[in-house]
Amino acid sequence: MAIPRKGSRPITIDGVVFRWRVGHRPSRRGGDGPSPLTFVVERAEDPGCVLVVSLPCARPDNQWGSRTIAVRPLLVAACVRRALESGWRPSRPGPLFTLDLTEDELTGLLGGPPAYLIPFLWGMIPEGGTIRDLPRARQIWSRENDEKASRERRET
Repeated sequence: MAIPRKGSRPITIDGVVFRWRVGHRPSRRGGDGPSPLTFVVERAEDPGCVLVVSLPCARPDNQWGSRTIAVRPLLVAACVRRALESGWRPSRPGPLFTLDLTEDELTGLLGGPPAYLIPFLWGMIPEGGTIRDLPRARQIWSRENDEKASRERRET
């Protein structure tokens, strides 16, 4: 299995170039809860075995409002190093190598507790935050207020 180039991001770890990508769609789990957040990694040149990392949180598009996390290059690099220590050989062909992280392992890889986010109707709220913490929250106005605001903008 190879990672499609479209939508994947390059990352250089210890002089080796890899490509990584968060999966597009959640897996079909039969409604027993949110799908875990996973991403895949492979070598950019001469890809072999693909690494699949499963995180102890839900995907951002989950409909249960479960907490999630942003997958950033720092996390990807830490997971690749952990997989290499655990026996992953990215240059050799073979079956998928899976790395299932626990909450404690994730905290250790990040060097501190992860900044979880809670999906909300208009965006993501930091865990323990309020609606005021939404980054791009807009006030919902009635149609009359929208028309009044647009008239004021045209007049100025």
